[in-house]
Amino acid sequence: MHRWMKLAAAIGVLTLTSGGAPAHAAAPTRATTIILVHGAFAGSSSWNPVIAKLASDGYPVIAAANPLRSLKTDADYVARIVGAVHGPVILVGHSYGGEVISMAAYGADNVKGLVFVSGLAPEAGESAASLGERFPTGTLAQALAPPVPQADGSQDLYITQAKYWSQFAADVPEAAAVEMAATQRPVTQGALGEPAGPGAWKTVPSWFIWGSDDKNIPSALHAFMAHRAGAKEAVEVKGASHVVMLSHATEVAAMIERAARAP
Repeated sequence: MHRWMKLAAAIGVLTLTSGGAPAHAAAPTRATTIILVHGAFAGSSSWNPVIAKLASDGYPVIAAANPLRSLKTDADYVARIVGAVHGPVILVGHSYGGEVISMAAYGADNVKGLVFVSGLAPEAGESAASLGERFPTGTLAQALAPPVPQADGSQDLYITQAKYWSQFAADVPEAAAVEMAATQRPVTQGALGEPAGPGAWKTVPSWFIWGSDDKNIPSALHAFMAHRAGAKEAVEVKGASHVVMLSHATEVAAMIERAARAP
């Protein structure tokens, strides 16, 4: 049996197709604040369709502006936002933002759940780069533009705009992908190679959702991380790209709400 099939069987991966979204709950736990953390090559606006659905169901939502400078800096930044919230929190991370929420939630008593949306969940000592080396079928490296040097010696990474649609967001309209490519937020090369600290996914309940056609983080890697974390749910959306929160906002918002309602 192929390794992906074994992993899927082990964690009970549910595969959804377009139009197969679970229904929203009628009575959400509105006291729970949802904090959304974007990843590299995107921004807070990438959560807009999810925000609209969560807000319409009565959830307080914060879309954090992830600095994308270093993993520790970014995690500390999000941890301060978490600490400023009175009451329970669900942390949601996209892509590299998954690393950030896992570290930010470590030791935070009010974080009741982690939702990884095409998100990375590294073990301590792992990095985005090292996880990619273990599952080397992603094509992000080939889509990157030449690094942009910064005054502090770091290097900013962007996806080449001409490759952004096919690499990052193939299942959204081309016009939307063009706008995303032009407004993408760069991440430092160092942040992607920085080893993670202790991850909260070892003690905090987690949920995972990703697209089967994710070219940044292979579906087999998502399944591996969900299995390792003992995820409450692991959902693969058939045909979805890396930006599943844009192309399948209903499914993503529904999972976040299920996490918020969990005991």
